[in-house]
Amino acid sequence: MTERILVVDDDRAFQGMLVEALADKGYEVDTASTAEEGIKKAGGGNFDLILHDIKLPGMSGLEALPHLAEVAPGVDIIVMTGYSSKDSGVQAMQRGAYDYFTKPFSLSEMEVVVRRALEKRRLQKELSELKRSSRSSPLSKIIGQAAPTMEVKERIARVAELNADVLILGETGTGKELVSDTIHALSSRANGPFIKINCAAIPENLLESELFGHEKGAFTGATAVKIGKFEQAKGGSILLDEIGDMPIHLQPKLLRAVEQKLAERVGGAKPIHYDVRIIAATNQELEQRVEEGKFRSDLYYRLNVATLILPPLRDRKSDLPQLAEFFLDRANRRLGTDIIGISIEAMEIFFNYDWPGNVRQFANAVERAAIFCKSTMITPAEVDQAFSNAQPVEDTGFHVLPGTGLPLKKALMEYERALIENALRNADGIQTEASTKLGVSPKNLWNKLKKHHIDPVLFRN
Repeated sequence: MTERILVVDDDRAFQGMLVEALADKGYEVDTASTAEEGIKKAGGGNFDLILHDIKLPGMSGLEALPHLAEVAPGVDIIVMTGYSSKDSGVQAMQRGAYDYFTKPFSLSEMEVVVRRALEKRRLQKELSELKRSSRSSPLSKIIGQAAPTMEVKERIARVAELNADVLILGETGTGKELVSDTIHALSSRANGPFIKINCAAIPENLLESELFGHEKGAFTGATAVKIGKFEQAKGGSILLDEIGDMPIHLQPKLLRAVEQKLAERVGGAKPIHYDVRIIAATNQELEQRVEEGKFRSDLYYRLNVATLILPPLRDRKSDLPQLAEFFLDRANRRLGTDIIGISIEAMEIFFNYDWPGNVRQFANAVERAAIFCKSTMITPAEVDQAFSNAQPVEDTGFHVLPGTGLPLKKALMEYERALIENALRNADGIQTEASTKLGVSPKNLWNKLKKHHIDPVLFRN
């Protein structure tokens, strides 16, 4: 279905330019020349996005915001204001606007923000439908509403309905086991067993027996028949975690189990049929392992059908507040503490870190900060202690919290500036895109640009 956008602007030439640009992108566009007309149309037009000028005859764009929120709840509003009155754009965001532009602005920048706002709305609709279908859905255990998180939830819901084997890829700590739990819980096999095995944690000479079992007398010490994990998972699912570390000599047998659901126990001659769904997970680049001769290409291609790629935490930083609330609540229950929250300054440190260990590392940092906390609020001092053994962030010359050298405040300022400049460089100077990369609001980024005296125009190609 074509997405609908309402443009409210009294400048006919400017309005026409926007309508033409948006229509060229396939959107259905309607217009209004006053705030009062826009409110009336928004109330009955079923729009997906509103572009609204601030300075209008009669009611201003700022005055219109609460009325639009009432007649069109859930519809994002992007306000447009003259450069000389950009403060009104900040005020609009404080009153609930999604973003703002100062005129004149580039159409390419506008198109990026419009597309992201509509993608956000689309994903929110899909997630709302999933929530309505089951308030107690296992998907609720995957915390966050950032666009990458919601995309993963949507793919999990789709993949879970199939009976196909699944490959989960992602860096260490991104939640691969949690995703596998969710897939099993949402599948038609949810009432069956879910057996998990870590291929990297079991000695190579024992892994085959663990997976497929063995017959009595198959080797020294095999005094009885052993049922393997594949057999134990009958009617359910099996998680092969760290599949990238599977020994190469066992991979042909695993390939047969994946393709034909057949394999023999160690020392056995009769193949056993496995009624099992295979979920494989790894933090390794399997294509590279194939090139290195450490992973069979036929096994990789057989597994790489229904694939889920989990986003790293640095790409979904807007989820940090929700994750922090969850992990802090868990820490309170574990430690018997009564910490009510994390200060803005402490959260800013969390936002400015790249989290190479992802959600697992963040959970550990919150719990460690809770251990050091002496009051009801976690402050930067406790975060400093939690990060006392922090490693350098990749691709920068800064440490998150240095043990010696620069004072903490100065180190954080320099590190923040480096992150902002890097984000602007990767976003070709587009502030709204850079703010998304950094996990902060456009308003927050704008304030930081002023604080560091950074001109985003210098980063445009």
